[in-house]
Amino acid sequence: MALGADPKSLPSNDGQPTQDIFYQTQGSIEGPAAVEIIQTYSSYPLVNNRLIVWFVTQQHTYFGGFVLALPLFSLLLEFLGFTRKHQASQQKFDGLARDILRVALLSMSITALLGSLMLVTFVTLYPGFMSYMGATFKPVMPVYATVFVSEAFLLTLYYYTWNFLKTPATKWVHMTLGILSNGTGVILLLLANSWASFMMAPSGVDAQGHFLGNVWHLLHSPLWNPLNAHRFLADIMSGGAVVVAYAAYRFFMAKTSEDRAYYDWVGHVFIVVMVCALLPMPLAGYWLMRAVFEFRQHMGITMMGGMLSWLFVLQAIMVGVLFLGINYYIWQSLARLQGGERYHPYFKAILFALMVCFLVWFTPHTIAMSASEMKAMGAAQHPVIGQFGVMSAKNGAINVMICLTALSYILYRRANRVVTVQWASAGNALLLLLFFMGIANIVWLAIYGFYIPANVRVGLSTPQGMTTATVVVGGLLLNRLLLRGAEMTGPVQWGRITPRGIVALFVVAAAFSWVMGLMGYIRSAGRLEWHISELMPDRSSWAFTPSLGFAAKMVTVNMIVFWLSVFFVFWLSRWDQRVVERRTAGLARPSPVVQVLSEEEST
Repeated sequence: MALGADPKSLPSNDGQPTQDIFYQTQGSIEGPAAVEIIQTYSSYPLVNNRLIVWFVTQQHTYFGGFVLALPLFSLLLEFLGFTRKHQASQQKFDGLARDILRVALLSMSITALLGSLMLVTFVTLYPGFMSYMGATFKPVMPVYATVFVSEAFLLTLYYYTWNFLKTPATKWVHMTLGILSNGTGVILLLLANSWASFMMAPSGVDAQGHFLGNVWHLLHSPLWNPLNAHRFLADIMSGGAVVVAYAAYRFFMAKTSEDRAYYDWVGHVFIVVMVCALLPMPLAGYWLMRAVFEFRQHMGITMMGGMLSWLFVLQAIMVGVLFLGINYYIWQSLARLQGGERYHPYFKAILFALMVCFLVWFTPHTIAMSASEMKAMGAAQHPVIGQFGVMSAKNGAINVMICLTALSYILYRRANRVVTVQWASAGNALLLLLFFMGIANIVWLAIYGFYIPANVRVGLSTPQGMTTATVVVGGLLLNRLLLRGAEMTGPVQWGRITPRGIVALFVVAAAFSWVMGLMGYIRSAGRLEWHISELMPDRSSWAFTPSLGFAAKMVTVNMIVFWLSVFFVFWLSRWDQRVVERRTAGLARPSPVVQVLSEEEST
């Protein structure tokens, strides 16, 4: 029986056992059939239903990721402050953590409003679709509402008990509240992702779309796990990108050297957070696209080799900008370290190698050309460029870029230190050998992929990823051991970074926000004319796939609106804090804390 067939040609299974379209398990019908839902669409003058839903959903996704990331950052910074020996460091980390949490609390309200607006938009503009989704996910709705209320309650409790539970004996209780708050946030993300993954790759229903009573099968669609991993990392990067950009803005607006030093430190902290989330991101993206191909090969071909493939070229360019920007920032950060200039030639070589990898990474398998050009070339693929466009080469390029980024950070960590351990020569040789052999193995696997069938080639991603993980983790741990007891050539002079390095932070933050919006569109557009793949067709007048240029413009508008909204939240947080300071006039004025970083308890 073909999925998405005419409902008149399908036999009625009411009250009878039927089979799950993905898990092939038996179940009893407990929900309406997708093919029997009457497709109705509201229509208003000058209103494009698809664009309205696209805009509202993207804004909700942006803020949802922001709210997920900030409490996690706050908990991490609070823990780092708690483990510091010096009181000044404790107060610096603790003050930053609390101010970040204040922004998260404001953003939670905006996210809830956007979620309500999104629900109203779907119900108003796509009532048939929402009728089916609401009935099918009816068992999950109470859980989602309970988790959302719990998240809001725990987040509020976490913030307003900060001073009450600040003693060493009660700090663990306060951090437990942070863990519970973050845990409910992650559960909220998983439940929200179940809707998106179900629309792309439905499970838990039969061929007509009846829910069969197994909630786990309904949630656990073929794309759920990879989508969870991909979105979690994206949300961490999104939150980090916003804080990084705001720290850069405040650095340029700072009036004193103390303020510049502080915002330079904040930018450094959160660029490290972004890098930690970025390094596994290509692997998570590859896992997601592999799951798409395994579910429906034609969907994967549409996204990566068909009408949406050139959007992946744009995505590849922006990912390359991320890696180049991060490494350039690390290079410019040497200005704050005495003795860092000796590593400048190494960074120039690293950036050159990154550019070579970047060219391989974004080179498409097929290029846009006219019929005469294709005839002159004799094939759809260029005889040279086409070879670099296959996934074997791309996986090799991105894994080498990850290794080189780890090497950049290792050099930065050594810039103002002199290794003094007795086994320094052997350790340095081992570190060099680890990176050389790891990168050589990745490149060899990439080349080997040209000589094996495509269905075998995709399996090379696993050894390439394992090699990269070994090089990065092993290199960082080995370098940490080598730096034990190292002599300092001078302290870190925060605020001494070059303006070019701070501009690189802006570029990295903007590039990632744009990539996040683009990839959300690609994932959604992969369904083509379906509301729910092969179950519920989109029969509206807006069902066509927009042109690539129009999609890029829409992603840009979404990104700009989000950034303006976020900066408004930062301003609101700072204004609220100033009101509190006026009410408590007479107390010593504290030093700045990035507005995520208002100005509170950093003295």
